[in-house]
Amino acid sequence: MRGRWAWLIVGAILILAGGWLAHGTQTADGIRVSDIRFKGAAGNTMSALLYVPRGASAQTPAPGILAVHGYINSRETQDAFAIEFARRGYVVLAIDQTGHGYSDPPALANGFGGPDGLAYLRGLDFVDKNNIGLEGHSMGGWAVLAAASAMPNDYKAMVLVGSSTGKPFAADGTPNWPRNVAVVFGRYDEFSALMWEVRRGRDIVDSPKLWAMFGATGAVEPGKLYGDIAKGTGRMLYTPAVSHPGEHFSRQTAGNSLDWFGKTLQGGTSLPSDNQIWLSKEIGTLAALVGFVALLLGVFDLLIGLPAFSRLALKPHPEQAQPSPHQPRGAGYAAALLFSALVPAITYYPAFALGGTFVTPSRLLPQGITNQIVVWALINMIIALALVPFAPKRARRVDIIVPSIVIAFVTVAAGYSALRLADLAFKIDFRFWVVALKPMSARQWLIFLIYLAPLTAFFVVALHVLHRNFSRTGAGAAASYLASISALTLGFVVLLAVQYGALWLQGHLINPLPDPAFVPLATIIAIQFVPLLAAVAIISTFTFRRTGSSLPGALICGTVVTWYVVAGTATQAAF
Repeated sequence: MRGRWAWLIVGAILILAGGWLAHGTQTADGIRVSDIRFKGAAGNTMSALLYVPRGASAQTPAPGILAVHGYINSRETQDAFAIEFARRGYVVLAIDQTGHGYSDPPALANGFGGPDGLAYLRGLDFVDKNNIGLEGHSMGGWAVLAAASAMPNDYKAMVLVGSSTGKPFAADGTPNWPRNVAVVFGRYDEFSALMWEVRRGRDIVDSPKLWAMFGATGAVEPGKLYGDIAKGTGRMLYTPAVSHPGEHFSRQTAGNSLDWFGKTLQGGTSLPSDNQIWLSKEIGTLAALVGFVALLLGVFDLLIGLPAFSRLALKPHPEQAQPSPHQPRGAGYAAALLFSALVPAITYYPAFALGGTFVTPSRLLPQGITNQIVVWALINMIIALALVPFAPKRARRVDIIVPSIVIAFVTVAAGYSALRLADLAFKIDFRFWVVALKPMSARQWLIFLIYLAPLTAFFVVALHVLHRNFSRTGAGAAASYLASISALTLGFVVLLAVQYGALWLQGHLINPLPDPAFVPLATIIAIQFVPLLAAVAIISTFTFRRTGSSLPGALICGTVVTWYVVAGTATQAAF
């Protein structure tokens, strides 16, 4: 029994140490971080993290910045900006856009939440109302543009990160509007066609839309000041060598934003823009995320040793069991593994297109991205079901269904409790870059129940076929985990390598469609599939090696992935 505590202890240590590091980073120099809710103009509830630097008070108000994340992200995605702004004496309000995080749906409503955020920030008595900046990434740029349109005299400067003025959701930029705006746009940004109507991110300098805002008649020169800051017509372009999701995870991009607000807002400190510590928080929350997976393994390992779950335990021990003679070997094994890996990636874009076209958000199915993931999952579940007759046979164990459900529930409940405690103690979620596991709101719990059945059914079928084909209970641990991880992630690794190889070489993704947003958005979402499915492979292989069944692991993975998706995406329909 002593050895069964190992993973639990490792998980707890990683969560505590990571949470301590993350909390210490975001509260450095006396910054206070608060989780707040406030009412918008339409009576809607808005959510935000409020960063208050030391010394900000009603007697000595500090400049303020409204920071807004992009589509299907959340307020924590702005950590690089929020932490560094606050360290330089700015009060920062990092909101959840409408329909994102803990802000009321629907998404895209009420100016994406931008006007409500600016109104709340201006209402704080420790904020200098004459020195307020707006910063938004991607769709968050449209949120701050909506705020600028609603309150044209209530801010002083703006940074658009990977975003643009003009259609589809913002007014056209002119030499006089918005006030003092900097454009930070990656040379490898996947949304260059959508944002600035140019084929490649590096071609933004030749965008007529940008020329119109900068008052230029030729190529805009990065780093050159256009207009007059004192008159509110200042303009500057920054072009860091990053992609769209890289823009909110970049020292250079954060530094560009700091430089611009240093030029346009008064009251901040003169801390150099390259003095940045925000990555320490990401390292801390990454450690906590890894610790979460280790914690799940540890809880399961402890539970499987209890008499209540004795019928689940594999006998004899996995290392002593014999491999099935019916599993593919040699060239057949490699071919089966390659087929299993590539099919989910091959069906990815078509499934997302089908889901986006025919399963639009509604009160019953309120999350558009989740709908697309469910369509992809169901297509691949059907393919897996068609392959079941060809998979090696294993004895059916009906008697383990109930204990599998119970052990999965208790295991996930322990993990969820750990996340909640970390949130209460450290004001963090478990994340790294675009991968984030967040606690769910009451509304999200209800949405979670809607999507739990189809996503869990996919994992039950897919992992059943996976382990029948590739999990040899007598094989070594390394070979077992490598096979599972390869089968679940290799296809997406190849897809991303091809797409980002094309982006690196030619400056744009491979996109045969006229829609400038579909392939870029789907490709960015696919980045998350790699670590998420790798975690699924680890959890399901760990549980299989202890039970000889794919069911407990599939139930755990189905529950965690549904939670991950529902809490981390946008809710487009009122619910």
